[in-house]
Amino acid sequence: MSHPTPPRASSRPEKTHHTAIVLIPPREHWGQIQKIRERYDRQYHRWMPHINLVYPFHTPARMARDLESLRLACQSVRAFEVTLGELRWFRHREQGHTLWLAPQPRQGLVDLQRALVRAVPDCDDLNHFTAGFEPHLSVGQVQARGRMEKVLEQLQAGWQPIHFLAERISLIARGEPPRDQFRVVEEIPLGRQ
Repeated sequence: MSHPTPPRASSRPEKTHHTAIVLIPPREHWGQIQKIRERYDRQYHRWMPHINLVYPFHTPARMARDLESLRLACQSVRAFEVTLGELRWFRHREQGHTLWLAPQPRQGLVDLQRALVRAVPDCDDLNHFTAGFEPHLSVGQVQARGRMEKVLEQLQAGWQPIHFLAERISLIARGEPPRDQFRVVEEIPLGRQ
């Protein structure tokens, strides 16, 4: 699978790659994911396991002003079940590939992301890929395609599907090095089932 056109770079001073809105699987499901990420993901120490919904996002000062509209957006989307069962890949450079878990059903995340972007319409960068928004949980990077296919096959053979309820989004932020690990700064619940 190819993901050839990256989102356009943000030129707005109120947006930053130091913040994001994400869906984080419950911590009790991290073990299997983190085992893969520790070996293959160069961003293992910067990010927790997550699915980006809005990235880049507003600066922390602006983020505080977005909370009410984000709460209303989240109330309009009911909590939904997610399964992480299949590994896939994006090609992102001539020889570079990103391995990722495909959350299913995909539509729940697409609807959630759409509601969030309606609340913060200038933060629609993830919709500017050629194929549009593709919900995914990145687990690593592999260079040559032959090696990537081998790694993907091995990881998929040992993968046990993860099921969880998506019931909240997380607003995360990071500082400058050495404090550049993302941390949750706010959680907003989705609507009740």
